[in-house]
Amino acid sequence: MEYVFVGIGGVFGALARYGLSKWVGQRWQGRFPLATFGINITGSFVLGFLYILFSKAIVDPTYVRDLAATGFLGAFTTYSTFSYEIINLVEDGERSAGVKYFLASVVIGLISAYAGIVLAEHL
Repeated sequence: MEYVFVGIGGVFGALARYGLSKWVGQRWQGRFPLATFGINITGSFVLGFLYILFSKAIVDPTYVRDLAATGFLGAFTTYSTFSYEIINLVEDGERSAGVKYFLASVVIGLISAYAGIVLAEHL
């Protein structure tokens, strides 16, 4: 049954990422990959938040975890696109932008996950 929940979450996560990427892409014309950056930062925050909810058993961790964390967030966030965009920036001669994107994503992603943890701990 967990495969069904992961699959359902994955469908909605992929659709949310696609829709948000299109929406941001229509409004942001810069070279910085803002859509992927925002998606990954948001996903880090939500996963940190859910981690505490699951560890405190505030919600039933079994199917909710499969649906929300593994399915939805697994499909919503994207390490492969993040990697591809860094390579693209470097190959286009924008090495500095690629390094900044990498560092900002990792550092702000960790801070965001921690913020989600802190927020959930205060519930």
